[in-house]
Amino acid sequence: MAENAAGPLAGILVADFSRILAGPYATMLLADMGADVIKVEGPAGDDTRTWIPPEHDGVSTYYLGINRGKRSIALDLRDEADAEVARELARRADVLIENFKPGGLARYGLDYDAVRATNPGVIYSSITGFGAGKGSHVPGYDLMVQAMSGLMSLTGDPDGPPYRAGISVFDVMAGNHALIGILAALRHRDRSGEGQLVEVNLLSSALTGLVNHSSAYVAGGTVPFRMGNAHPSVFPYEPLPTADDDIIIAAANDRQFRKLCEVLGIAEVADDPRFARNVDRTANREELRPMLVERLAQRGAVEWFEALVAVGVPCGPIQTIDGGFAMAERFGLDPVVQAGEGERAMPTTRHPIRFSATPAGYRLPPPELDEHGSELRKWLSTPQDETHA
Repeated sequence: MAENAAGPLAGILVADFSRILAGPYATMLLADMGADVIKVEGPAGDDTRTWIPPEHDGVSTYYLGINRGKRSIALDLRDEADAEVARELARRADVLIENFKPGGLARYGLDYDAVRATNPGVIYSSITGFGAGKGSHVPGYDLMVQAMSGLMSLTGDPDGPPYRAGISVFDVMAGNHALIGILAALRHRDRSGEGQLVEVNLLSSALTGLVNHSSAYVAGGTVPFRMGNAHPSVFPYEPLPTADDDIIIAAANDRQFRKLCEVLGIAEVADDPRFARNVDRTANREELRPMLVERLAQRGAVEWFEALVAVGVPCGPIQTIDGGFAMAERFGLDPVVQAGEGERAMPTTRHPIRFSATPAGYRLPPPELDEHGSELRKWLSTPQDETHA
């Protein structure tokens, strides 16, 4: 079995039957941490391989962004010989992750009960749109969940139409939740020897991910609505205009607000009873905003950024993605790494977690379709105690 010996998950074999985003994102992070991830694809490959533009050397950057560190085998599960290869992989796996429609793998003997029968220690992670119960018949796509969860009702101008987030935020969130569940289940298996089913669905990930807005409804009986870039409970916590571009200012407590006023040259405003506490500033934001805007108009966004962060006021210019990467470079975060070596080396975004003893690795570039099929078929056809891939 191929592995990153330095990774914290070295020795863990992951059978990845997932597609598109949530599952592949989770398994990429597992691969970064040393797990041996086998990406099982249908004969046509993962849908995201064809999601162009943009592309890199003719391959979708969408696919490339979430599939490094894996080996690919193409299997047609409708073919009994290929289905048997898939079942053998599932029998050997420490972790199996899938995002088929609920019940979709049962016809191939790859549902949780069937896999557990031959592999009782397996951690079987299933990602669905709306769970395996009454919502199982509804296809799960991030955009649908952004709409149905209420997120889109919170995004956009108050008098304008609802908007989706600029990324598939709940796919990413569900992928992270699946990853957390898998790691917790592996810890449980370490202590008990028992595997288990780990179920994640996009709607539940969305509702927990709405955090303060969910709590406003559940605990406060309030249904929040979109406020543009404003925050319902904190001010200033939004973009404000400067001499050139807007700047985000997030003075979320009284100390930060006082520092903001001092730098802006209006220290007395922090003592004004209308603005002294966050609850007062939030209630009187329409009176306070023009005072801040008047002072911010004296300098540009970058100049204010330097002055304000120097005294601990959270703020930042609004940038395009290239600016985000440039700032990460400036701060020494080294956001771009190379996956693989030689001609196949691929620039990719760094794993988000830094480990002092077991750093993430990027030993394999995103695989071509069935790139490792021959070696994996050979391994899976050999008795398990005789060889490792």
